[in-house]
Amino acid sequence: MKLDIKNKAGAGVGELEVRDDVFCVPEKSDLVHQVFVSQLANKRQGTAKTKNRSEVSGGGAKPRPQKGSGRSRQGSIRSPLWVGGGRAFGPSPRSYRKKVPKTMRRLAILSLISDRVRNGNLILVDGVDDLEARTKAAVGFLGGLKVDESALIVTDEVKNNAVKAFQNIQRVETTHAQVLNALDLINKKKLIMTVDAVKRVEALWGGVYKGLVETHQPAEDVESVGVTESGNLDESGTTISEHDSIVLEELQLSTRTLNILKGAGLDKVGDVFGQSKTDLLKIRSFGEKSYIELQSKLSEYGFLTENLHPENKQPSDDADAKGGI
Repeated sequence: MKLDIKNKAGAGVGELEVRDDVFCVPEKSDLVHQVFVSQLANKRQGTAKTKNRSEVSGGGAKPRPQKGSGRSRQGSIRSPLWVGGGRAFGPSPRSYRKKVPKTMRRLAILSLISDRVRNGNLILVDGVDDLEARTKAAVGFLGGLKVDESALIVTDEVKNNAVKAFQNIQRVETTHAQVLNALDLINKKKLIMTVDAVKRVEALWGGVYKGLVETHQPAEDVESVGVTESGNLDESGTTISEHDSIVLEELQLSTRTLNILKGAGLDKVGDVFGQSKTDLLKIRSFGEKSYIELQSKLSEYGFLTENLHPENKQPSDDADAKGGI
């Protein structure tokens, strides 16, 4: 699908082709609620504490005889029944943390972004980078876009001028794509994203949720995912280098394979492309199954032009490092 791009004055300056599996995800209200509750719970400190009857000082002696006074039986002046006594069933320090799988968190974010698109509350802008670090400039920017409601402004990375410009405006917050979360999206009605932020979001989460979008179309924007439809070569036959900055976590590798690669200093896709099969198999605990899994994931995301089949034999020490990734 295509989204309109506006400048700081609110005038249309073009269109941007975006991925359907990022901006057309079906509504997942139950999932969004789970992620929302978990984020609120994780913000709680859990430091509330009261003293029970054993922690309050005093109260060692029995205040009166068991019988003969005509009054109720009491064993301590620090009983919860007494003024100055301990608290019965009071709070104590605890953790309210709720763990939610990474896939659920990402899907909740994409569902909320898609909801903004369906309701017409998503605005793509071009020109936030040169915004002055002044509240007056921010007010003029929002006025040009005709935004008079709560808004979340998303950039591709931290923009100090934008942060300073909007920090004094109520109900308006700024963030960047890397830390975008469901709680911020829920609390704001309007979503304002820069063109670079859209490409960053597509690079982070595009293609992760295959099958959830009925009319899935592969991304045609090379800059957003770093590959072309035919593979990882452009028309001139040279390797596209945009994928070098994509971290391995985005490939959804198994925890074991991911930890082995990161332990060997391979943190990004570009680092893996610089290794041959022989070099990878020399990594401690990295075997044939891990290599096949890595190639399968790279092929799934369009980063490979040739795949290693499971029946291929492990190369010998004197063999040339051919067929590498």
